Amino acid sequence: MGLTVIADYFVICSGESAAQVKTIVEHVKEILKGHGARPLNIEGMSFARWVLIDYGDVVVHVFESETRAYYELEKFWLDAPKIAFEDIID
Repeated sequence: MGLTVIADYFVICSGESAAQVKTIVEHVKEILKGHGARPLNIEGMSFARWVLIDYGDVVVHVFESETRAYYELEKFWLDAPKIAFEDIID
């Protein structure tokens, strides 16, 4: 794609509360661990308003809904193609 050297893919999702954000993060880690992937780093778990899970070529952002609306991270990647979650689930 050539949009950034940071990662090939960004996954952006949100939960309604800090507890839900933490649950989403734990579920992502569990599922990807089952596929042999382990995160290089995780940031933001203490407050769980915005948690970043770095898998190298894939960076997962899990926001609390209000925080996601405030930062509007998607606006920085308007040129990037979007892949709907439904498109990758069997």
